Amino acid sequence: MAVSQRLLEPTLAGPGLPPVSAAGETLVIREWTDPGPSYLHIHRSDDEAWHVLEGSLLFIFEHGEMEAPAGSTVFVPAGVAHTYRVTEPGRYLIFLTPRLDRLIARLQALPDQSQLRSTLAEFDTVIVE
Repeated sequence: MAVSQRLLEPTLAGPGLPPVSAAGETLVIREWTDPGPSYLHIHRSDDEAWHVLEGSLLFIFEHGEMEAPAGSTVFVPAGVAHTYRVTEPGRYLIFLTPRLDRLIARLQALPDQSQLRSTLAEFDTVIVE
C-alpha cells in the first residue's frame, strides 16, 4: 500500500523559517522565486493564485498586463489565459490544486519541449496561440 503524501499537520511560514512547501488533499502551497512559463496558457479546470512576499511579478493576460508588487495577491480563475514574469527578484507563494502541482513537476522533468502540448493536455491545460 502506498503512503499518502498529503500533509497531516499544520505548517507555519514566516521570516527566518524555511520556504513553505505544503500539500494537502485539495490545496498545495509552494514558495517560489522562478518565473512562470514563457507562453500564455489556460487551465480549463483549475484555479490558481499567487501572493507576492518580496519583489514584483508581472502577470500577462490575453488583453492586458498587471504588475503585482510585494503584498499583492492575484487570483486567476480556471479558463483565463495567463502567464507571469519576475520583474523584481523576490519570493512569492503560489496556491494550486494538486493536479497543477503534478503538472508543474512533470513540465520541469521534460527532457525537451517536444512533449509540451501533450503533457499540458493530460492536465486539462492548453497553450493560447
